[in-house]
Amino acid sequence: MKPILTTLALGLALSAGMPAWAAGEHGHDHGAASPAMTNASLSEGEVKKVDKDQGKITLKHGPIENMGMPGMTMVFRVQDASMLDQVKAGDKVRFQAEKMNGALMVTKLEMAK
Repeated sequence: MKPILTTLALGLALSAGMPAWAAGEHGHDHGAASPAMTNASLSEGEVKKVDKDQGKITLKHGPIENMGMPGMTMVFRVQDASMLDQVKAGDKVRFQAEKMNGALMVTKLEMAK
């Protein structure tokens, strides 16, 4: 009876981690965006400051759904420095932000329509 209980307990313990494993979430952050993040809708924001030397942008933004973040004003790094050539303080933008290598990064930036 004891081997059956041990096997059952082991099977339950292993199956508890299956949904994360099947979704490709192994608890490792390699800096790559998950499919859910890649397909996330863009957030609305207003450019407050552009710092080309540091590769940063300050945005006053609404909620960032893919990160569970409420609206606020904050500084982000940009994935591609050329993004900063397209905007200036006061511009209304739509953007996607993700956590990459421990930093919040704008991975997509476009002018709001």
